[in-house]
Amino acid sequence: MFKKIGVVGCGVIGSAWIIRLLAHNKKVIAFDNNKKIEKKIIKEIKVTWPSVKKLFNKKKLNIKNFKFVTSLSECVKDVDLIQECAPENYNLKIKLMKNIGKYAKPNAIISSSSSGLLPSRIYSKCKNKYRTLVAHPFNPVYLIPGIEIVPGKKTKKKFLNKAYKFYKSISMKPIMLRKELPGYLSDRLQEALWREALHIVNDGYATTKDLDRAVEDGPGLRWSLMGTFLTFHLAGGKAGMKHMLEQFGPALKLPWTKLKAPKLSKKLSLRVINGTRQQAKGKSVETLSKIRDEYLVKLQKLRKKYEDKIRK
Repeated sequence: MFKKIGVVGCGVIGSAWIIRLLAHNKKVIAFDNNKKIEKKIIKEIKVTWPSVKKLFNKKKLNIKNFKFVTSLSECVKDVDLIQECAPENYNLKIKLMKNIGKYAKPNAIISSSSSGLLPSRIYSKCKNKYRTLVAHPFNPVYLIPGIEIVPGKKTKKKFLNKAYKFYKSISMKPIMLRKELPGYLSDRLQEALWREALHIVNDGYATTKDLDRAVEDGPGLRWSLMGTFLTFHLAGGKAGMKHMLEQFGPALKLPWTKLKAPKLSKKLSLRVINGTRQQAKGKSVETLSKIRDEYLVKLQKLRKKYEDKIRK
């Protein structure tokens, strides 16, 4: 399986990819226009390593496997897979992919960490489109196993399968989309929940804290193990989903939700910003991230015991 990986763009997602890849003994060549970001990456690796080594049962980190460059061609010319992590902007990505395709080996997989853009458009000017795809991860990439693999219209199955095996080899759980879709799967689901939550805050029914508690102390605990469909299957009792749909299906006709997004007015923005600031209780993002990371490690180790019972 691939040993040498190029990471293009070293912001939050790019840095997190580097950490996961290093944890799985991959050689990583990272590119960014910002020469000063190398020190930030090294710091991030050291800060997150305690959580990463616990999750993956690693004893040492070989930092010698990491190389930072400021030349795109040097980053991608001799690697097996390129993980692009530039901002979500079609014009930027199209131009970047054109250059990556020009410098990369003909059969090197080019993978975008996009969270909603269409791969066929991203790679519209890239050479050898048959080896291009989107691999959408979740933050923090170094701990969360989920990843959505999205093919473009010209992506060949051979490269999708190779990508699938690669992401599994670095302890991820790939979901393969059958064809490209704006927003993919998870972000579309999250977006629907997000829009409804904004309506509820906007209409004054609840605070941001109330809504977060409604998820984290309720369905969120179940979703982390079973997801929506299997959870609803259990809600149907002995008859499972069949009874669930018979009993609760009519509720779909009720005006419970407002999927059309509300106007993100100054008033609504302030409610959301102030609400989440109050929830943080003065803790920095870095502090909250460390708490989250510790939780995710313990949750995944605990969940594994019960996953095996359900899926065997």
